[in-house]
Amino acid sequence: MQVPKNFNPHPFEYHQEIELRIDRLTNLGLGVGRIENWVVMVPFVIPGELVKVRIFRNRDQYSEADLIEVIEASEKRVNAVCPLFGQCGGCQYQHIDYNEQLKNKTAQVKELLIKNGGIDTSVVLAESSHQIYGYRSKITPHYNKPNKDGKQPIGFLVHGMRHAIIDVPQCPIATDNINKALPALRKQALAEGGKKRRLRGGTLLLRDTLEGVISDPKATVSEQVNQKIFHFKAGEFFQNNPFILPKMVAYVKNEASFGGVRHLVDAYCGVGLFALSCAESFESVLGIEISEAAIQLAKANAQVMAIKNVRFQIGKAEAIFNGIQFSKDKTSVIIDPPRKGCDRLFIDQLLDFQPLRVVYVSCDPATQARDLKYFVEGGYEIQKIQPFDLFPHTRHIENIVTLNRGK
Repeated sequence: MQVPKNFNPHPFEYHQEIELRIDRLTNLGLGVGRIENWVVMVPFVIPGELVKVRIFRNRDQYSEADLIEVIEASEKRVNAVCPLFGQCGGCQYQHIDYNEQLKNKTAQVKELLIKNGGIDTSVVLAESSHQIYGYRSKITPHYNKPNKDGKQPIGFLVHGMRHAIIDVPQCPIATDNINKALPALRKQALAEGGKKRRLRGGTLLLRDTLEGVISDPKATVSEQVNQKIFHFKAGEFFQNNPFILPKMVAYVKNEASFGGVRHLVDAYCGVGLFALSCAESFESVLGIEISEAAIQLAKANAQVMAIKNVRFQIGKAEAIFNGIQFSKDKTSVIIDPPRKGCDRLFIDQLLDFQPLRVVYVSCDPATQARDLKYFVEGGYEIQKIQPFDLFPHTRHIENIVTLNRGK
């Protein structure tokens, strides 16, 4: 056995095997156990289990290990549906009963609020997805240049590796339509584009839409959410679990319009998902977005839907809320930022605007918790925290926080 040159031998030797009782799961999907107050992290385990693990890295404050054996299994452990589970890095929780997944994700949101935001408050149990397999309407398999043996796997990153790709001929969390289209697109990727492209590798797009499975990222496609049809670019962002999205949008609408609020600002509006879905509950709605292409599609969506009380404008980062005529005491703001969360400039502008209500939608509760600390310090009170499980069997969770301006 060759020990890596940079391996730190403390507190464990390389590939030392230890037994470990799992206490909890982190938001990265890893189990946490302790040996004499020293933390060891290991994947594919469940809180309460006794496991045997093999150490492969010692960091400054914790060690990382691979799972060798489950000595005492949790009653919540189930058989994974995907034969590649544990090798493919796409899923972390297929071995956990789905209801238990929801409980663990809810606990992770609460833990992140305390750790990153200093906020200790109750979190409602995560809302379940109607469909827990075959739900994902967009996947982007990757392929690198051929291996030394000439093989060129098309799929996703190998668990725990930064560059290696595992071949994924079918993906159980993708929709049936995507899995039907996948074999032909995999074959086409290797056969077309010329030798140079094949050697370089690339990324495939499969987006399941009303037009069918689309592989052109620039194509304009559509998705129905409740009674409305939204058009967007296939390669751009649009929520990709259509089985729970209508429920989540309805929830955001109810939270934003609660208490007699008359006006709405959708501050990261994209192609108008929230702005147009909520329009009937408000006198007037303003959608703000920094992408001109998204604004054009949002305007087109509003025109097709014949919605007259919504307008869209391009927002400059340094002046997002300038020129808004809405009374702050009658206004709600919806924010749905990218994974990195809101920058401080945006938060300061929102706190200066002082809307009565803020509904914060986030795909990363860790950065959301960081931002919420500033909102609370700025005079806002958290009313409700509701996670939505848009990504069953993965570590990811969508989280929605409702805040009211304090008196």
